[in-house]
Amino acid sequence: MADKDVQLMAHLMRRAGFGVSRETLDELVEKSYNETVDHLLEMIGHPTRLTDNLIRRYHPEYSGMMGNQSAGANWMYRMVSTDAPLREKVGLMWHGIFATGYSKLANGKVLHDQIRMFERHGMGSFKNLLIELSKDPAMIVWLDNSENHRGSVNENYGRELLELFSMGVGNYSEQDVKEAARAFTGWTIGNTEYMTLKSARDSVWPYGRLSFHFEYKEDDHDNGEKEFLDHKGNLNGEDIVAIICGQPATAAFLSRHMYSFFVADEPPVPEWPYKPPRDEDAIAALSKVYFESDYNITEMLRFLFKSDFFKSEQARYQRVKSPAELMAGVLRLTEEFDRPKIDMNPTHLQATFMGQWLLNPPSVEGWHWGPEWIDSGALVERVNFASERLGNLDSPGVRTMIDRIATDNPSELTPEGLVEGALDVLSLTDVSEKTQSALIEFAEAQLSEMNRSSDSESKSRQHIANVLRLVGATPEFQRA
Repeated sequence: MADKDVQLMAHLMRRAGFGVSRETLDELVEKSYNETVDHLLEMIGHPTRLTDNLIRRYHPEYSGMMGNQSAGANWMYRMVSTDAPLREKVGLMWHGIFATGYSKLANGKVLHDQIRMFERHGMGSFKNLLIELSKDPAMIVWLDNSENHRGSVNENYGRELLELFSMGVGNYSEQDVKEAARAFTGWTIGNTEYMTLKSARDSVWPYGRLSFHFEYKEDDHDNGEKEFLDHKGNLNGEDIVAIICGQPATAAFLSRHMYSFFVADEPPVPEWPYKPPRDEDAIAALSKVYFESDYNITEMLRFLFKSDFFKSEQARYQRVKSPAELMAGVLRLTEEFDRPKIDMNPTHLQATFMGQWLLNPPSVEGWHWGPEWIDSGALVERVNFASERLGNLDSPGVRTMIDRIATDNPSELTPEGLVEGALDVLSLTDVSEKTQSALIEFAEAQLSEMNRSSDSESKSRQHIANVLRLVGATPEFQRA
């Protein structure tokens, strides 16, 4: 296959997943690009992975989720092990938009259930997804809709539904916020017999935390006439969502989110009213598909991945990997988590040092994606993580990569050949001349040391691994 086919496929797999091994990339380029896109979308509904019961056998805390890290570790394991990476990637997108966190809920199981809800509904109708979100117990508690009562309205959910989840600032009025909040009165979490005892939230051991459930309380719903975005009537939550989804502003807002997550970094959402999109034509084209497909997320993604603006060389390496994306991509390459292991807890914790605590975003606004991921402290953590893992000879994936790089006689490697091999096995298809020169200089020193001494085979392999470590520290490796 031509290099351009490999480069395009590598680009797709970085964006629609977390990257793939060079062996997998070879297999994918045997198919057509469009067939691969369709397969990725189809696999979302038919993944094969360990069930929750099997995960529990290997590591009970992945299922109990009593602590503030275990639910995130469970999700990280799924990102690393899944054969349907786009499903987890889309879940990560929704988690960034519909940010909900442990800091208020103190219930990892409920947050885990929300991510699973994204898996079930996050690729269908956006209207259905917003309805499911409005019924989601984690969101109800997070934005206080359990405190939204007839005659005592709490506007938190109604406001964020419009501002951060669907339309964006400037496309609705304060009165629309109030009316939306009235429509969602009575949408709350149900009580269980146990919870009615002193409003306790925890069940007895060993069953972990209660999985809250949605309940609609008719006697607490405001049945009065409402006027929302020029629509009048006895509107309920479903009516509000239907009206929202029919707005051009919603199509553009969602399209810009998808463009930012899959194509190229956009500014943080609070800046959108003041800064135009990077590619207004792309947003318009995605918005058109949004309406033509009856708000279908799968069809929007199918169009996006097959579009010229996605496949363009100018779109490559235009996104800074989030800590979760960086970590999942590295661990999929190293293949060190072939099953659930207790090591995933401390490993997953390293993402928090990089600035992303999965299932515990800093606010309802979520994280500011893009260049803000890379401040001085976070960058050191990112580089250290990638370098340490990619240089670990105990990892089967690292050994496989070294086998692919090394010839029968490693002493025959040239600095240029070693760098080319390291970039190839990491599916890093384009680096700057400055990066290339630095890598070649380092590879030359490693080969010189290897050829000058009578190193054992293991030490020779470590010299090759050291080049992989340095590639993991490059600016290009930090981008998707």
